[in-house]
Amino acid sequence: MPLPDVTQTYRDPHRYPKGISFLDDQYVPMDQAKVSVLDYGFLHSDATYDVVHVWQGAFFRLDLHLDRFFAGLEKLHMAIPYNRDEVIEILQNCVALSGHRDAYVELICTRGNSPDFSRDPRDAINRFMAFAIPFGSVANKAQMKRGLHLAISDRVRIPSSSVDPSIKNYHWLDLVQGLYDAYEKGAETTLLLNDHGNIAEGPGFNVFAVKDGLVATPDSGVLAGITRQTVFDLCAELGIACEATQISRDELVAADEIFISSTAGGVMPVTRLNHSVVGDGLLGPIYRQVHQLYWDKHNDPVWALPINYS
Repeated sequence: MPLPDVTQTYRDPHRYPKGISFLDDQYVPMDQAKVSVLDYGFLHSDATYDVVHVWQGAFFRLDLHLDRFFAGLEKLHMAIPYNRDEVIEILQNCVALSGHRDAYVELICTRGNSPDFSRDPRDAINRFMAFAIPFGSVANKAQMKRGLHLAISDRVRIPSSSVDPSIKNYHWLDLVQGLYDAYEKGAETTLLLNDHGNIAEGPGFNVFAVKDGLVATPDSGVLAGITRQTVFDLCAELGIACEATQISRDELVAADEIFISSTAGGVMPVTRLNHSVVGDGLLGPIYRQVHQLYWDKHNDPVWALPINYS
């Protein structure tokens, strides 16, 4: 068989969303943003990241996302050649160059790799990258109107004693397997358990249960999501009691309302759990209040940072 002509232009068979990426000190279209197959972020899932969204031309709660990202770098013994203000400028540029008014913006640091492929992580040259693509949501428009259908998986989320959940990471195989468990049950997404057999979290989201006017969310084995924190802040403003605590399967099944939170979609309703209707099967009154205030806050200059598209 003759060797292929490597001088021909490579055509990537995959489709990419319209957007702009930053890596290796330059801005490139998404289809040109590549990571080496030798990068330990790819080979070992040795990376941390964060996601902030842009809505109507402004970042939402960017400071909190950057706090978590830089804290993750420190905990993982990683470093990037940009300070906080420079990272903000890079993210602003990614969005401005993409032209998106509503965007999903991710910043990543991988372990990288060493020139001689050393197994010692201290030898690796860490790599920073970021990108902006169109805004996406865990729940689509139909699901936002009628509520999501969740199923509780028997799978246990990676315990906190193994991987610090305060570091946002790409260890998702347990979550992906949980998704397939949910699909087999006719559900749309999943919830995993913590190592005590109580409710933990789902793929990219935290969960909240409402019972007798009290809002509760799992307190262990979960990423402390920025939107999760936002729900605490909104409930405090609304005068609604909200606490982090252990939530058993039975307690979640008995909830009057259930909703989830994520940067990818905000505050989203759940109206079916396993094969049962949640509450009366309609979007609950507390969810409606929190959801409305969440989107109202996108116009609050304390929470929103406008982007200069010029």
